[in-house]
Amino acid sequence: MIRALLKFGIQRFASRYKYDTSYMSHIVDTSASAGVRLSMLPFYSQYCGPKEAQNVWAGAMLASTLDGDCGPCVQLIVDMALEAAVPAEEIALCLQGNAKAAGDVGLGFRFSQAAIADARELEELRKEIEARFGAAAVTAASFAASSGRIYPVLKRGLGFGQTCSRVIIEDRAITALHQS
Repeated sequence: MIRALLKFGIQRFASRYKYDTSYMSHIVDTSASAGVRLSMLPFYSQYCGPKEAQNVWAGAMLASTLDGDCGPCVQLIVDMALEAAVPAEEIALCLQGNAKAAGDVGLGFRFSQAAIADARELEELRKEIEARFGAAAVTAASFAASSGRIYPVLKRGLGFGQTCSRVIIEDRAITALHQS
């Protein structure tokens, strides 16, 4: 019964985002317990914080996912961000390596990169996010920075991973620069 419910959810997700969920089905087929745990990850990874900081969260999730290097996962994050009205041009600028010009999306993107690399500018970026959007926005960006890599790494470990190259934003192909 639990496997059937999990498979139903996976199919809905696949249809909504035109996303290959074969790795999810593989996990459920292998272990219903693992499938239940996988189904709980969005409770962590999709915490966006305050509405006004959604673009910061999207940028942080994009950088973390890109760091994990999975083309379909990056495309999924882009599609979800566009669905949430995150500016397409800011997303494209981040993917092309120009996050400093990408507004709030770029702020989140740079925060995530700095958190992953434990870079010097992390404290300055954290303070900027907190001053502009509050502590909950820092929490959301930190969740995104740490969780965006989960899916690409998981897929690669299971033999389903793919490398990043082109991302489609509003019918325009963008070559994503891998940042790690």
